[in-house]
Amino acid sequence: MQAPTRSGPREDAFNPAAHHPRPATPRELRAQSVQRLQIGLFGLAMMLLLVSLATIILQHAHVTDSSPAGLARAASTSGGTSGDPLADIGVVPAPDATMPHRPALAPGHPSAAH
Repeated sequence: MQAPTRSGPREDAFNPAAHHPRPATPRELRAQSVQRLQIGLFGLAMMLLLVSLATIILQHAHVTDSSPAGLARAASTSGGTSGDPLADIGVVPAPDATMPHRPALAPGHPSAAH
């Protein structure tokens, strides 16, 4: 059996007062204005901080690049590269020039199974 259905409209379905909020009081309007002002000032302060930080970093990079040590470092890395960028920045050891180059063994080679 089915439950009896309600044939009339719901109490708040078409009630215009249920869909429109009450007007804000002057105290609530002032609180909203203060909150918007705080958020705006905080955003401006963050942008100023980010721009200042970027300026400091760029000035430091410019000073480092134009210093004699920075120029010597740039000249040494551009002239004598080993051809391995990871070895140039020191992530992996540079290949030793005294060791002979060993070619990679083919997968079917008997020594490759070791």
